Amino acid sequence: MQPTPPTPLVNLYDLPRAALGELLAGWGYSAYHRDLLWEALYRQQVESFDALTGLRPDLVQALRERTRLERPTTHHEVFSSDGFTRKLLLRLRDGQTVETVLMRFKGRATVCLSTQAGCAMGCVFCATGQMGFVRHLTPGEIIGQVLHVTRILRETNESLRNVVLMGMGEPLHNYEGTLEAVDILVDQLGLALGPRFITLSTVGVVPGIRRLADEDRPVQLAVSLHGATEEERGALVPAARKWPLAELMEACRYYSEKRKRRIFYEWALIAGKNDTPEQAHALGQLLKGMDAHVNVIPLNPTVGYAQRPSGPDAVRAFQDILASYGLPSTVRQRRGIDIDAGCGQLKAAVERPRRSPQPTVS
Repeated sequence: MQPTPPTPLVNLYDLPRAALGELLAGWGYSAYHRDLLWEALYRQQVESFDALTGLRPDLVQALRERTRLERPTTHHEVFSSDGFTRKLLLRLRDGQTVETVLMRFKGRATVCLSTQAGCAMGCVFCATGQMGFVRHLTPGEIIGQVLHVTRILRETNESLRNVVLMGMGEPLHNYEGTLEAVDILVDQLGLALGPRFITLSTVGVVPGIRRLADEDRPVQLAVSLHGATEEERGALVPAARKWPLAELMEACRYYSEKRKRRIFYEWALIAGKNDTPEQAHALGQLLKGMDAHVNVIPLNPTVGYAQRPSGPDAVRAFQDILASYGLPSTVRQRRGIDIDAGCGQLKAAVERPRRSPQPTVS
């Protein structure tokens, strides 16, 4: 007779507060004990069961036996020459590595989080897209990146204000894991981050956008367009073949009308490709009349994509045309260019992908 395999230990960071309460209730503990544990995890940010000094000893013992406190460890890190950007390659429990970027601006700190190991979307200019998809991250693996960064910030008495889900992976491809992590981020008894300071960036996963609208999830939405015609966008974003531009824009209008929220549209400006007056006019026509803001981002070149970023004159001309359609735009400040801070570049430089690329969208 085969022995019964042991029950897997629960990573406490995988559980939103309601789920943590259900776990403890099954052991006979009330919501009062749940909230004490929650505050220890996210306000005190204890790193071991030994540090749980404010809880009943029997509860601490049960936690030791049935759960784990799993955080990523630093595999590699690099610092920008100006000292404002720190890029971390973090190792997860199964050996996979993901990137997390800490960016310091005047009076605030921002972290860029990964939601997957690799990515299935296959965007041609993205180092992560060139790797292919490996697996989704759990909520705890996403939250673990935040805790790693907040520990760094505490060393200099700084605090985290902004979270952008724009790192490795497509957040809406990992909808449950990503949004459960968001629930943990905004919980007022814990990290208590403001929903308006959390931005989720999607390449245009239409079912996820509609689900976000229906569920009224507490995030700002950013949609990566990069092309304003089916042909141009499809050449840069293979996911466009699954969710055509007309279908995507219909979902965006649905989101804006239902949630009464502005959508930020991201546009990586590539010299001679999508920075032309024709593309600017096409984008203006596409977004005209919508509650939209365009984030213009000069391309961050990668080894697997040889194109160049647009120059300052082309950027200004592109913005001027958008303004003629009543569309506000911002040139996003690029950070960490000297350390290849673009999504997936550090991982690509430090190690080879563990699996063959799987760029098929699913």
